Amino acid sequence: MQLELSYAARAPWVPSRAQFVRWIEAALAPTAKRARARRAEAPPASAPRAEAPPTIICVRVVGLARSRSLNLRYRRKHRATNVLSFAGAGPLPDGSRQLGELVICAPVVAAEARSQKKSMDAHWAHMTVHGVLHLLGFDHEVAAEAVKMESREVQILDRLGFSNPYA
Repeated sequence: MQLELSYAARAPWVPSRAQFVRWIEAALAPTAKRARARRAEAPPASAPRAEAPPTIICVRVVGLARSRSLNLRYRRKHRATNVLSFAGAGPLPDGSRQLGELVICAPVVAAEARSQKKSMDAHWAHMTVHGVLHLLGFDHEVAAEAVKMESREVQILDRLGFSNPYA
């Protein structure tokens, strides 16, 4: 996984690059396992196999104004939001895959963590995993889809050592 990370907002507390990498890799792990299994089942090639090309994800940490403007433009909601997910270009000529971009609003995530009495770490991890699952095609607009997505989030966060964010 290759992470392109930018901070347009640093306060309140924001995760380090290493934290984002850990959370994103955990969210991608089930997908990566399936891809490795498919490659292992493929007939042997005469040439040695190279490492799989990376999956590229961009994370932009922003403030209230930028989150509000993007949410208005793309979702027609005139307020800042915790995380927005934008699908990427998909497979690139070099074999890598542009999965997409997450735009995470630092002040909203911090306010939600405080109001929900969660640690900043736990809530940032949840928002990151949540956004990556959107990039992988999960959604929560329909009840049955929401159950699947939330179940996956809970499993991933548990593996990361965080409690159920919906409990």
